[in-house]
Amino acid sequence: MPELPDITIYLEQLAPRVTAQPLEQVRIERPFVLRTVTPAVAEFHGRCVTRVRRIGKRIVLDFGDERFLVIHLMIAGRLRWRAPREKRPPGTVLASFRFPTGTLFLTEAGSTRRASLHAVQGEAALRALDRGGIEPLEATRDAFRAQLVLENHTLKRALTDPRLFSGIGNAYSDEILHRARLSPLALTSRLTADEIARLHEATCATLQDWIRRLRAATGERFPEQVTAFRDGMAVHGRYGQPCPVCGAPVQRIRYATNETNYCARCQTDGRRLADRALSRLLREDWKREGWEEGE
Repeated sequence: MPELPDITIYLEQLAPRVTAQPLEQVRIERPFVLRTVTPAVAEFHGRCVTRVRRIGKRIVLDFGDERFLVIHLMIAGRLRWRAPREKRPPGTVLASFRFPTGTLFLTEAGSTRRASLHAVQGEAALRALDRGGIEPLEATRDAFRAQLVLENHTLKRALTDPRLFSGIGNAYSDEILHRARLSPLALTSRLTADEIARLHEATCATLQDWIRRLRAATGERFPEQVTAFRDGMAVHGRYGQPCPVCGAPVQRIRYATNETNYCARCQTDGRRLADRALSRLLREDWKREGWEEGE
């Protein structure tokens, strides 16, 4: 799933292409993608985009007068941009948004069909889509700590809970915890002040670092290679490969469709997180199914 750094780059490349441009046509190519019927998408035709912004992992096209089109990419959804007369992207197109400057395509790989489009009228309706998590790059250390310890959960679950922190998912939570040298299964109630400070610093540094990396890699192009598995990541998606810090093999925890990667030497005092108690702990505290549905 595209997370805060990926969505940031999408917005940076989308804004100059669509801001102040009239939306000539919205074409819904897969009916399931449209989750609202009021207002009708045809009511957006001819209206100009006033700004683009992010709510959690959602992309918001603001058309003024409190009218919004909200795109949630979920796991396999992606945005593609094509200039006028360029060929449409390959694969399954869910919806397209035509502007004088080009066309934005919403695509989705696989067969799960979880990406969505909401047409929204009113700030209150838009806020209803916000799960309420704080912006990690804007939070002070005290605000970060207060949010972290609201409930007693594992760090993996806390970081990826959209009610607590906005825009962090499976991939960057792995990277944050590795940078902070903390176990994904450490409980928030048992963290020391030093550990919370390290986690706050690692969260900001990791997200800022990846925004810079993705910005440099994208340049002026619209991002086409948005993935949860990137060269240069320390542990995420690197099971069995050497940790870039200590050289020990990266480990993983798998439960149902979820996976987390970590370095035992750097994060868990050399202990592999694999015992009989683990499955019970994960069953009770793993990221709950369906969080992304309402994020």
